[in-house]
Parts: sequence; structure tokens; C-alpha cells
Amino acid sequence: MIKGFIQEFKNFAVKGNMIDMAIGIIIGASFNAVVNVLVKKILMPPLSLVTDGVQFANKKWVLREGTELVEEVAIGYGELIEVFIDFTIVALTIFVLLKGINKFKSKAENPENTEVETPKNIALLSNIEKLLIEQNELLRSENK
Repeated sequence: MIKGFIQEFKNFAVKGNMIDMAIGIIIGASFNAVVNVLVKKILMPPLSLVTDGVQFANKKWVLREGTELVEEVAIGYGELIEVFIDFTIVALTIFVLLKGINKFKSKAENPENTEVETPKNIALLSNIEKLLIEQNELLRSENK
């Protein structure tokens, strides 16, 4: 059982799944840092000017005022607004990026398109499809 588990892990690591996943996580963390700076340093300052100097991160509903003996209890809804802005930017960026990748991919998978080199597996499948069509036409003409 342990040998099988170790072998399965080796296959997972060697086939690149683990490496691809690690690269994705590292790029995702870096992308998160870029989005944080974009929101906090680029988008929020002009937004606070429009909202008459309101800093969203500082917005909260105080449920109980703090005293020397008791901490303040508050709901920080301003941070939630900033997180929603972060999420919207990330979602929009990923959407635009994937839309571009899919457009390029559809061009590459079209065997008639000469702009982009068609992957070999797609070209091979296209050739097999053409041969099957020709074979079917020959068989139909022989049966008539």
C-alpha cells in the first residue's frame, strides 16, 4: 500500500502536475500583491476624493464604544468593500486574460487558419477526419 502511494506520488510529481500547481500558486500570490497595490494605492485614493475623503478601510459600525477596560466592538464593513473591489478586479482581469487565450486557442485549433501554427494533434485529427470522409464517399459510391 505504501509502495503504491509512493509510486503514485512520484508519477504525480514527475508528470508536472505538482510543478504546474506550484507555479500557479506562486504566480497567484504575486498577482494578489499586484491587485492589492492597484486597489489600495491607485483606485482607493481617487475614490476617497470623490467620496469627500472617506477612507473605506476605516469605515465601521461601532456596536460598543471602547473604554479603558473594554475593547471596542465594531463591524468593519469598509474592508469588505475593498475586498469586493479586489475581487472584481481579479475576476475582470482573469476574464479578459482567458478570453484572449481562448481566442488564440480557437485560432490555433482551426486547421484552415494559416496565421497560427496548428498543434500537431489537431492537424492529425483533421487529416484523419478528411480521410474518413473520403473513405465514406468511396464506400457510398461503390454501394450504388
